[in-house]
Amino acid sequence: MFNKVIIQDDERGLLFHKGSYVKKLNPGTYRFAAWSQSAVVVMNIARPFVVEGKDLQLFFHDDELVRELDVVRVQDHEYVLHYEDGQFVQMLKPGVYAFWNILKKNTFLHTDIRQPELPAEIDRSVLTKLTAYVQSCEIANYESGFLFYDHVMQRELSPGKYYFWRGPVSVVVKTMDLRQQQMDLIGQEIMTEDKVTLRLNFVCQYKIVNPLRALEIKSFEEQIHIQLQLLLREYVGTLKLDDLLKQKEDVASFILSRLHEKRKEYGVQFLSAGVKDVILPGEMKEILNTVLLAEKKAQANLITRREETASTRSLLNTAKLMDENQTLFRLKELEFLEKICDKVGSISLTGGGDLLERLGSLIGEKKTASK
Repeated sequence: MFNKVIIQDDERGLLFHKGSYVKKLNPGTYRFAAWSQSAVVVMNIARPFVVEGKDLQLFFHDDELVRELDVVRVQDHEYVLHYEDGQFVQMLKPGVYAFWNILKKNTFLHTDIRQPELPAEIDRSVLTKLTAYVQSCEIANYESGFLFYDHVMQRELSPGKYYFWRGPVSVVVKTMDLRQQQMDLIGQEIMTEDKVTLRLNFVCQYKIVNPLRALEIKSFEEQIHIQLQLLLREYVGTLKLDDLLKQKEDVASFILSRLHEKRKEYGVQFLSAGVKDVILPGEMKEILNTVLLAEKKAQANLITRREETASTRSLLNTAKLMDENQTLFRLKELEFLEKICDKVGSISLTGGGDLLERLGSLIGEKKTASK
């Protein structure tokens, strides 16, 4: 009684006797007595060399078998990329692996994950298959990045995309925006020299020129915000309300001049600043409105008096000219008659003579009678 085993061309057999490995069997037909306690494990050479329940080290004494295997050992600090005929197949974590080299050519790329940045030899097209093992970060063209390993800075990163292993080393990339930025101080309550509490809306534009220095400052934006608050209070506290309202533009000049003194300390270039709004308390608004209304009324009265004086002076000058020049007096009479005729619907005169002469004589008679 025999047991027959057939091994195909794309297969290899592993002969065991009483559970111990004996040798490799090439393609062919084999017969074993049923009582021989021999067993054959048939393996597909297109798949990795894995024997259920057996350690790989048990087979490596067979030189003939080892010649048909590619054995790779992955250390604890490594990831190994496995390629078959130049095509990526899988990533190998720490351990020992064996692959048949009969049908395909195996190549292995060892990477040390203690150096987290992925080597240039790894084609970026395979990274979509490694998302569980790789982290990425992007630096925009308006940013500057800084690379940290275990909280220790390594170098500055230029714009681009970077990939790092998820491994024993903690990787952090911090970025700084190099574009022009704006900081708004909204509703800052400040007391003037004359004890008037008002609220200011202030704005400041700046640009980071030394990103490493800015990165070294804890709560960078908060510190600039506080610095602006202090400078505003320092300046406004020395002015009375009326002076502040007249000199709002001077606030920006003062703030910028003081900020320029600190530009190296913050690694920042301060570009512009200004007061957007001055918000007064309700009672102060009413008082200022009353004062403004009184000033405008006084200005209106002054203009009215000037106009009346000018009109009276003009009438006096006209009267003097008419008294000295009869022709001018006659022209004024005609002008006056024209205005009367514009407002009269009809005029009835009796007697002969020219209409203009009759009107003139009528006025002349009235003048004689009045004398």
